[in-house]
Amino acid sequence: MCAELQKLEETVRTHAQALRKIVFSKPADSTLVKAEAIPVLLKGEKVMQITRYLADGKALHENVAMNALPSQVIEMAPTFGQINLLAAGGEVQARCTKKGKWLISGKIAATAEAAEVRSHNKEKHYLIDAAEHADFLCRLGVCDKDGRVFDKKRAKYRQINRFIELLDDVYGKLPKEGKLTVCDLCCGKSYLTFAVYYYLTAVKGREVHLYGVDRKADVIAYCKETAETLRCEGLEFLAMDIMEFDPGTAIDLVISLHACDIATDIVLAYAIKKRAKVILSTPCCHHELFHTVKSEENDFILRHSILGQKFCDAATDAIRLLHLEAAGYRAEAVELIDPEETPKNVMLRAVRSDKIEPHRRDIARDRLAAAENLLGCRLTLSKLLEE
Repeated sequence: MCAELQKLEETVRTHAQALRKIVFSKPADSTLVKAEAIPVLLKGEKVMQITRYLADGKALHENVAMNALPSQVIEMAPTFGQINLLAAGGEVQARCTKKGKWLISGKIAATAEAAEVRSHNKEKHYLIDAAEHADFLCRLGVCDKDGRVFDKKRAKYRQINRFIELLDDVYGKLPKEGKLTVCDLCCGKSYLTFAVYYYLTAVKGREVHLYGVDRKADVIAYCKETAETLRCEGLEFLAMDIMEFDPGTAIDLVISLHACDIATDIVLAYAIKKRAKVILSTPCCHHELFHTVKSEENDFILRHSILGQKFCDAATDAIRLLHLEAAGYRAEAVELIDPEETPKNVMLRAVRSDKIEPHRRDIARDRLAAAENLLGCRLTLSKLLEE
């Protein structure tokens, strides 16, 4: 071991309790993006949790005892070109040059205080808490009867609650009195349908008529049975085509989670035509534009398949937002869930407003026309809104 790495090892040993984060960057292995280590409390013992972020979007976790941390850092050093030790009392950086020589810079004060430790076992407070709403979450296979979330369903549990958080942000835009009419379009197994139902009824104390609509009769039959078992008054499931569905009243809220490809366009076209007050839609599987785009100007991106797909994903959702703006909505794209858990992490959130100046809607229409002209094609949403 060279003298500089020995110095790094000694620094880690001396200041282990003060370290609040270690960042490993510039990996030599192309399958890695970076790695980070933070102090956590595990069963009453302070350890360093090391997370390796992989290029395929996955993350690998490893808990290392504090007395083993110095040797672990040195063991990981050859895989990374730079290591940063961050503490309240300063920062130390170790950098490997192109010639393979390590250089150490920076300093951590000898009097640096111990880093704050978060509990590894502490759960975040959720609006739909499994302990309080175990009935429907248990019925859907998310947790057991005592409200303990199954490991394989934790990502789904976080996804549901993040959606509810984003709904809670715009709850004030919904009518403050009377029964709310809500539609979950392409509802599938209806994790979200039940979560929104319980949020509006149990958390907000509202009376609702919530419709779950999907073309799959077997899935709808399962959802109906679940709703009846849980005695969800005002929750109705229908097996039919979305565009043929008519609730017979004004719609306050339209939601949709991961409607595949042009199914999202169908959902948005329906919501816009019905003048829904609030729309929360999380798209999935953007295929249409990628297979139809014709644009020499963007060939420098499109000729690379993986970059072309990302470009088309973003362009598709940007065009959808322009349609919403042109229809009188204040629209935005927000992150639904950590992209390390799923790439399907964008929500299109829109609130209808009668206060938007006509010229702003005209600007959105002009931008929409320019975007479609640039791409050399028109999306399903454009065609549906013309009909």
